[in-house]
Amino acid sequence: MKPIVDRLIGERVVPVLRLDTAELTIQAGECLLEVGFGSLEITMTTPGAPEVIRHFAQKCLVGAGTVLDERMAAGCIEAGAQFLVAPFVFTSLPKICHEAQRAALIAGFTPTEVLEAHRAGADVVKLFPAASGGGPSHLAAIKAVYPQIVFCPTGGVSLDNMEQYFAAGASFVGTGALVPVAALKRGDLHAVRAHAAAYKGRKVA
Repeated sequence: MKPIVDRLIGERVVPVLRLDTAELTIQAGECLLEVGFGSLEITMTTPGAPEVIRHFAQKCLVGAGTVLDERMAAGCIEAGAQFLVAPFVFTSLPKICHEAQRAALIAGFTPTEVLEAHRAGADVVKLFPAASGGGPSHLAAIKAVYPQIVFCPTGGVSLDNMEQYFAAGASFVGTGALVPVAALKRGDLHAVRAHAAAYKGRKVA
């Protein structure tokens, strides 16, 4: 699963899409791809999430977020998800993913949870919730204990604190802050692209 993880690391920022409808999610995802993002995480709380994953499966590295059980994991893989993300220590997820040549990202927060996720075979430990649980300083402390683990902090990561997470030891970050929902809902896709482009250090004309 290293090629998938290497691509995620290369992306640095993985957009996490958690919107009200499949249509809005597809619109948002297309805007993100237009400004240079090469990966998307579609949360399974999104209505029609499998169809959204299918839409993007041939366009970018697409993953499924908020994967809660084995049945859901199988459905995500069938839809084309290349990486699966669990918000808890889902110890059976790596086996499911690896048998299908997918990457498993498993959440952990405490030293015990992080090690349990790693020992279960997680390709990446999703430090979650990152911001509300101590922020970059917490990641730095955990990374010092487990330097061999690939970490992706998620939850409260924004343009304001993103570089602090990288300095603390993040290999890449996940964030839902890329899409200004109000602008998206009123159809201002230029504003959506401009906001997202800032995370790439770019400007949209």
